[in-house]
Amino acid sequence: MRIAVCIKQVPDSEARLRVNPEGTWIVEDDLHFAINESDECALEEALTVAAAFEGSEVVVFSLGPPRVGEALRKALALGADRAVHLNDERFLGGDAVATARALAAAVSRESFDLVLTGSQSDDLGFGVTASLLAGHLALPHAWLVMGIEVEPGGASVRVVREMESGKNEIFRVQLPALLEVQAGINHPRYASLKGIMQAKRKPIEVLDVDGLGLDPATVGAEGARLEVISVQFPETGEGAQMLEGDAASVASELVERLRREARVL
Repeated sequence: MRIAVCIKQVPDSEARLRVNPEGTWIVEDDLHFAINESDECALEEALTVAAAFEGSEVVVFSLGPPRVGEALRKALALGADRAVHLNDERFLGGDAVATARALAAAVSRESFDLVLTGSQSDDLGFGVTASLLAGHLALPHAWLVMGIEVEPGGASVRVVREMESGKNEIFRVQLPALLEVQAGINHPRYASLKGIMQAKRKPIEVLDVDGLGLDPATVGAEGARLEVISVQFPETGEGAQMLEGDAASVASELVERLRREARVL
């Protein structure tokens, strides 16, 4: 079983963000970055599936500046066999369309039974890059996947997909396929000391636009169809009311205000 996993490095969820002077993005110089949450769950699923098939290989792909090498090394320490880094300034600044095109060019150089990604990124959250990637690769795909089971024979996979109102959808997908994993599907493992040491010897292949045979006008900022006009923090309003007293009196006052002022009861 050969599995490709696409991951993204995003600002740590607990990082204190600052908007740059131009108001177009956040200041990244002093930020701590981490692997996107649902992408890390996708990697855990890949490692679990691969462990059930002798001779399996897990290859991790990521697009971004040199700092992305840190995320790839972590993926290798967790158990991935090798990594591919799309590292070229011409890849930067792209939207989902441009990024999916670049990733597809890298992934399509090899033959994979499964391509796994997270359901969406924690920073932008568009949730469409993987679907576009599946289109470029001409693969069937499923979004918001909460269960993966490769069926006997390895020709298909049983997928549990999260739906609305607490319902799930269960169906069969023929391999090869692309699955977009939802955060919470599993509990990602921690890197062991042995894994960290082994990761130093595992290969990271670096690819640029020319090496993938791509037109620079179709990737990165040049190939983006979406333009970020400005970035700002949500405005904070005034008028918050603090209720004081013991729990019983505060609860009673809150219910009364919800009934009398908000009129939601």
